[in-house]
Amino acid sequence: MTHYVTDMDVHPKVQAFFDKNTNTISYVVQDPASASCAVIDPVMDIDLAAGRLTYEHADEIIRYVKNNDLELDWLIETHVHADHLSAAPYIQAKLGGKIGIGEKITVVQDVFGKVFNEGTEFQRDGSQFDRLFKDGDTYSIGGMKAFAILTPGHTPACMVHVIGDASFVGDTLFMPDGGSARADFPGGDAGELYDSIQKVLSLPDEMRLFMCHDYGPGGRDIMWETTVAAEKAENIHVGQGKTREQFVSFREARDATLDVPKLILPSLQVNMRAGEVPKSDDGTPMLKLPINAL
Repeated sequence: MTHYVTDMDVHPKVQAFFDKNTNTISYVVQDPASASCAVIDPVMDIDLAAGRLTYEHADEIIRYVKNNDLELDWLIETHVHADHLSAAPYIQAKLGGKIGIGEKITVVQDVFGKVFNEGTEFQRDGSQFDRLFKDGDTYSIGGMKAFAILTPGHTPACMVHVIGDASFVGDTLFMPDGGSARADFPGGDAGELYDSIQKVLSLPDEMRLFMCHDYGPGGRDIMWETTVAAEKAENIHVGQGKTREQFVSFREARDATLDVPKLILPSLQVNMRAGEVPKSDDGTPMLKLPINAL
């Protein structure tokens, strides 16, 4: 297993933004020694029945960045989300910054380019993004060094981003009482997800972990921050030394009972394009509704 080294003495300021419609948490992560920041997993709002896109969630993030006189260096997507649409290009147009995602986005683009019967004009090389991260790649947010860990299993392109003593885990893990995300999407694999979770749990015990989603199991308040130590001790799917075999058996049985996310079709079309909405031949924003495709 790769040994990942981070500077636990760097303590970035993390501001969370919860979107109740999709149970997604987005983040602004600030370098404590400068005005530089990154935005993690921003959400674009959609009224699916009306076919209407709006930007209340993204505008809240933009206001926060502007009101605190911050400079946006990066817009990071932890993976190609299937449950919400990305607002990365909308925020980029207002604040600048580069949009980054894992290099395995090309696998996702190839799979879903076929599902949505995209033509040759849809590039499947990840060129819609400003940066494609490989496992272990580093980048800077002001004076902070960040690095990306490849964590496939939920999707092939999933990555955890480690910034000082804070890690943004995407859908690789949930809060300890939430367990883990599904692994039954095309390209997903429960065994790979277990292995990826072990990478996260190999980080220092005091590492802060920030979730991409929370659903308030048992009716508790929404939460999004925990630690590696808490996950190792308490996670209901992988804690207390549960084996790979135990996890795979549970995860595959559980996934077989789950419904398809309600926003999966619009989300994938938009997010595999780095948040851009596809257009028809006359330039009209247009989403497809493939039948019996998933």
